[in-house]
Amino acid sequence: MTWSEWWSPRPVPPSGGFTSDDLDRLADLPRRTELFDGDLVALDPQTVWHSRMLSLLEHALVGQVPDEFEVFREFDVKLDERNRVAPDVLVATAGADTGPKDTWLRPEDVLLAVEAVSVDSAERDRDVKPRKYAAVGIPHFWRAERRGGQPFVHVYELDPATRNYGLIGIQRDHLELAAPFSVDIDVTAIDSRRGERSAVDGPGCAAEN
Repeated sequence: MTWSEWWSPRPVPPSGGFTSDDLDRLADLPRRTELFDGDLVALDPQTVWHSRMLSLLEHALVGQVPDEFEVFREFDVKLDERNRVAPDVLVATAGADTGPKDTWLRPEDVLLAVEAVSVDSAERDRDVKPRKYAAVGIPHFWRAERRGGQPFVHVYELDPATRNYGLIGIQRDHLELAAPFSVDIDVTAIDSRRGERSAVDGPGCAAEN
């Protein structure tokens, strides 16, 4: 049973469903709740692999993004009035947050959205979310998965004419890209102990000790 199936009593939606702003007004929502087409979805607890992958990508990106960008983890993007979701990791324009009390970003400020696929969210991560990200013009999308214990990342770039993502490549072991900025990440470091991890090979970024 998923968290959304267990969640009771659920808030009763108004006619037409909930809006993105309702997430800031509704009381007692599960901490990780997203809005899809006016419907509230409570996310299940993370697996260890999912949490480690997010930490790996967040840490690596923080060390490698240009100064004009910043990295957020599990922070909401208000796609439109009926859709508000939190990419696992995202890169946005520095200073894009519109105030200390704001709880979401605008899609036009987001450069890259990243999802790490979980069992409970596979359909959303592989289909629903990337379609919605593309529809609002987010230029880059990464999808991290694993098969046979090995991590890999699907890399997509937006075709602005069609508002669809095109697959640029599937990166295994090493995520090395020139766009949306130069990045070099050893994704196999997800299986290393923290003290030995060297996930970031970019300039100015040393392994943790």
